[in-house]
Amino acid sequence: MAINAADFLAALEEIEASKGISKQTILDFLQEALIKAYRKQLGGDDADVRVTIDPEKGIIDMCHVKAVVEDVEDDFLQISVQDANALDSSKKYKNGDEFFIPASIEELKKATAMSVKSMMKQKFAEAEKNILYETFKDKIGTLITGKVEKVDDRGISVNIVKTSVYLPKKELIGDERFIVGETVKIYVDDVASGTKGAHIVVSRSKEGFLRCLLAEEISEIYDGTVQIKAIAREAGERSKVAVYSKDPTIDPAGACIGSNGGRIQKVVSQLGNGGISKEKIDIIGYSENTALFIMEALKPARVLGAVVDEENKSAIAIVNDDSFSLAIGRRGVNVRLAVKLTGYNIDVKTETTAVEEGLTYVSLEEATAEENAKKAEQIMLKKANEENAAQPNVLRGLPEGYVAPQDRVYEEEASEDNADLTEALENEVEKKEVVIEASVEEEKVEVAPVKEEVKEEPVEEVKEEVKEEHKEVKTTTSIEALEKSLADESTRKANKGAKKSFKKNNKKADEEEEADENKPVIATGERMSIYTEEELREMEEEEQLEDEVDDEDVDYDEYDEYYDDDGR
Repeated sequence: MAINAADFLAALEEIEASKGISKQTILDFLQEALIKAYRKQLGGDDADVRVTIDPEKGIIDMCHVKAVVEDVEDDFLQISVQDANALDSSKKYKNGDEFFIPASIEELKKATAMSVKSMMKQKFAEAEKNILYETFKDKIGTLITGKVEKVDDRGISVNIVKTSVYLPKKELIGDERFIVGETVKIYVDDVASGTKGAHIVVSRSKEGFLRCLLAEEISEIYDGTVQIKAIAREAGERSKVAVYSKDPTIDPAGACIGSNGGRIQKVVSQLGNGGISKEKIDIIGYSENTALFIMEALKPARVLGAVVDEENKSAIAIVNDDSFSLAIGRRGVNVRLAVKLTGYNIDVKTETTAVEEGLTYVSLEEATAEENAKKAEQIMLKKANEENAAQPNVLRGLPEGYVAPQDRVYEEEASEDNADLTEALENEVEKKEVVIEASVEEEKVEVAPVKEEVKEEPVEEVKEEVKEEHKEVKTTTSIEALEKSLADESTRKANKGAKKSFKKNNKKADEEEEADENKPVIATGERMSIYTEEELREMEEEEQLEDEVDDEDVDYDEYDEYYDDDGR
């Protein structure tokens, strides 16, 4: 069957936009509805009915399919080869083929068309509810805004995101009232998925509604600086909220109440819409001190003290005689909320009754002092941690300005950027073993090893013993002047002629160190004579005598005879 393709596609797009259902899903629904309706019209649920829809061309093909067999056993599902060939001569049928009996939508009966319409509505409703479930399952525990579309004695109907939810009267706040078209905030308590689709449970009287309002109006609760430990609520009457902050310098109750109660009043103004009475909210500072927490929970009554039984989860609160009714509250709401907030069964007694019974209790002043001392300790600890965090990590016992030694970079790993560092390291190694070579103006004097004794006090004169001559020579040059002269000369020689090479292996370094130790040490600086004039003259005479020795006076035959004897 051919239909107007443009109108058909426009209808699909309109349904998709209004219901949020995709076009392919709608086509699947229509195909399934036509199959079921035509089967019902044919009179058998087991009939093989096939429907194909081409939205681009605007064509809907529907047919009843029978199996071609030699012997027919069920004429509703089968057809003989002869009958198939007789009905359709364009094709030669044989056993096992399929015979298609086409049908058009015009041939559908009115009841069948109504059945298709009813099934399409049902499919759309189920699809919408499934879409709602997927949309709202992530919104559990949050506030959503809708418009009131219906009001009756049992509650109100609110339109939210292309659907409606019902808010029963018990989920409203006290005697609040709404009118059609008014905007209302509701709390998504739960989203359930059943056979009939999604079911959204909403409320304005649950504790979660008040928790969300506080988070919206108080930034410290929203960012987590202040935490809500517990909420006890009787919607329309009174609520108690226990708040806590990990930061000891922050007053959580004061942050929620605000200056002149401005913050909490914004929350209260959103409770009990149109009602005669407004819900009251008590902000309680949470404490791990159970006695103090119970006394705070009974506000606005001023509690003198408390007796706590941790094991049985029970407590006795002692109040002034004139504050007893305030501690109980109207119809007992104050003490009920305190019990719910703290989790302890609280028995309120007057001061007179406590004295008569001889009760020993922890006073409010004692509990407050203990709590303040704990907070002061936490504040000091926090400041100490902040100071430690601000200071760099320095090991204890190290002097100020200490710099840890750095890893040496060897020549193989050094790059062009650290060439200066490599040269400095080479100089440092070479300075350990320096051979001082200096020229004396007229002659070189070799100094024999001299034993020196190091003394704590400076020595002005040094005595040296010459083993060969066994004579004592006195000098007038100080050690400091000699050391300075040696250092200046070694620096000049090292900068001028020393070859800068970094020792790459320990073996080579050891060999060079041993060679340097064997070299003679040449002293430079001020010329110091270690021989007397008489000794120098004797040395010159000996040299002259050696020069005057004639080779002819040497008897070489003795040497030849010696070597000959040694050879034998």
